[in-house]
Amino acid sequence: MDDVERPPLGVRLLRALRGEPDWSAMTAEELAAFRDAENRKRSSRLLRVVTGFPDGDAEIRWQEVALPDRVLPVRVYRPTHRSGDLPLVLHVHGGGFVGTAAQSDWVNSHLAARLPALVVSVEHRLLAPDTTLSAGVDDGWDVLRHVVRHAADWRVDPTRIAVFGESTGGLIVALAAIRARDAGLPVRAQVLVNPVTDLTEEAFDHASMKRHAHSPTLTAEQMRLFHRLAVPPGTDPRALSPLHADDLSGVAPALVVVPTLDPVADHGRRYADRLRESGTPARLTEHRGAPHGFLSMPGVVPRAKAARAEIAGFLRDHVVPVTGDVVAKEHDDRH
Repeated sequence: MDDVERPPLGVRLLRALRGEPDWSAMTAEELAAFRDAENRKRSSRLLRVVTGFPDGDAEIRWQEVALPDRVLPVRVYRPTHRSGDLPLVLHVHGGGFVGTAAQSDWVNSHLAARLPALVVSVEHRLLAPDTTLSAGVDDGWDVLRHVVRHAADWRVDPTRIAVFGESTGGLIVALAAIRARDAGLPVRAQVLVNPVTDLTEEAFDHASMKRHAHSPTLTAEQMRLFHRLAVPPGTDPRALSPLHADDLSGVAPALVVVPTLDPVADHGRRYADRLRESGTPARLTEHRGAPHGFLSMPGVVPRAKAARAEIAGFLRDHVVPVTGDVVAKEHDDRH
């Protein structure tokens, strides 16, 4: 890491206080214990000083989605003062082998209240020695299809759909956008925040991976563990890598948000390039000095608020009908 770009002081203090386990030697039992403890912290009210406070104009609740072969929890965000069918934003949180939808309450409740929209955040299966990334990829896609098929029950407009993911969640929703194109499901927009898009060994040769191998919120060593769990022997990494998809034409227009102090920054940059090359509109925004996962840390990373405002504006432009209410919400976002 160079002297010009330094993570915010709060991020550095959090890392110093938390310490860092030995990712290379972590056993399955240690990983499970770490995940459970970390997710309890991320869900706690105390940590809201870091993860941000939810918008008071959104109702937040857990709900179960009954799929043909499994039941998945989702975190649902609905505006409190809005009736009728709403646009749908399907969200997938980051973390890979750790993480929970509750860590994204700050951004998702804001989107629900201020777009307005129904935001459904998928509590997907996390990586583990017996769970590869394909499970989480299927979770994101299957929940999206379920909600659209039952649009009347969810009170959403099935013609106004967006997907939004962070980190591993960015990979999951990018693949969902490709599947949606192939299935004829009308996804109008995709938002990818510090997305992982490359699961091949080539990912470790990206310049950002080498330059920011020891960044404060994601390290190359963590990515090695992520890679081992995500694509074990016998798994085709290209099939789970949006960056290496054969055809990206016709997928939903994208906003790709990249923090610069991130070992996977080049994943987002290269994916935006590939989308443009395929003829798909793609806006790339870089946040200088922000680390991986910054959107879930508004209490210590000031750039999170600007990113949230841009995400809201992008989604509003693509999925929200233009009304007087929308003009008022735009004013709220700017002030």
